[in-house]
This record gives sequence, structure tokens and C-alpha cells, in this order.
Amino acid sequence: MVAASGRSSTDDQILERYARHEAALEMGPYQPYRAVLAGSLLALGHELGVELSPNELAGFAGSVVRWPAFDDSTAALAALSDRFRLGVITNCDDDLFSASSAKLGSPFQWVVTAQQVRAYKPSQVPFERALEMIGLPTDRILHVAQSLYHDHVPAQALGLATVWVDRRHDRPGFGATPAAVATPDLTVPDLASLAAMAAA
Repeated sequence: MVAASGRSSTDDQILERYARHEAALEMGPYQPYRAVLAGSLLALGHELGVELSPNELAGFAGSVVRWPAFDDSTAALAALSDRFRLGVITNCDDDLFSASSAKLGSPFQWVVTAQQVRAYKPSQVPFERALEMIGLPTDRILHVAQSLYHDHVPAQALGLATVWVDRRHDRPGFGATPAAVATPDLTVPDLASLAAMAAA
């Protein structure tokens, strides 16, 4: 993306700027994820001096249904579901996550969306709903996620052990999530590695 000033930004810089805007909107009064996406992109455009049309904002907001899964995710989740019951806590709306779940083979026994609880991670509200649904002690539950900010900080505050899927292990920065400090119980570079460890 090139700003109005003519200065270009790297992909990582754009992701980091976008992450700040998205996190700010998610911390405010609840609004659907499509509105969060559109509002975040609009704010990023303003920051960079780029004008975006209503059609462009709506197209981005609805694009989640076309976002691909990571190459290893579907097979890894299938392998893990042979031995464990899986659930998901997502910052998506119900319909947007339904499309993502289908790409992943729909392996989840429990699904908690931001739309259901009207709160976005890193709020503890979605995690508390998940714990209610699962109905097991926290020492029987393992939370696996990529975002330290959205997932590991609140999960650990509730007493959950966590595994960090650090897909950016060979790159600096945090990508499309705000920076955060947490100490996961285990770190893996991808879900395939976790599935292999679980099967060993």
C-alpha cells in the first residue's frame, strides 16, 4: 500500500498498523466482526492517506469466507480430533466462522464466537463461555493458539495451559496482532508439529 505522501509501507508494517486499529475497535462497544473489519481498514486508510470506497470496505469485511486455512491445519486438526475433543474460540461472526470451519473439516465439538457472547478476545468473556460449555476443570483443557495478545494472555489468566503456534518464528514482529508478553507452556512452529507430538 502506498500512502498519499508517496512513501510505501512493508506488509509487516501495514499488518501491525491494522492490528492496532482492529484491537481498538474490539475493545469498544460490541459491533459485528464485519463492522470491525471495515472500520479497521477505514482507519488504516485514513492513517496512510488512502481513500477507500464503501464497496472496497464491504468487500474486505466479507472476505473472511474466502480466507484460506493454513496448509497444515486441516490434516493436523483431523489427527488431533482422533484423540482429543476440540473446541474453538473465535473473534468471527457465526456465519463467517462457519465458512472457515468447513475449510477445516468442521472438527470442533464446541464453538464460541464473538457474536454469541458479544465480546472479542482478549476479553475473558469468550473463554468463560467456553469453560462453561466444556464443563471440565481447567487442568484438563489445553488452549492452542497463535496470538499471544488475543489468546495466551487471557487463557493463562484463567489458569489454562497454552501452546503457542508461532507461525512467525522465522520473522520478527507480531504480524496482524498487537504485541503482548506471555510465557506459553509449549511453542511449536505449526499445527502439524503439535499433531505429530501428540501422536508420538
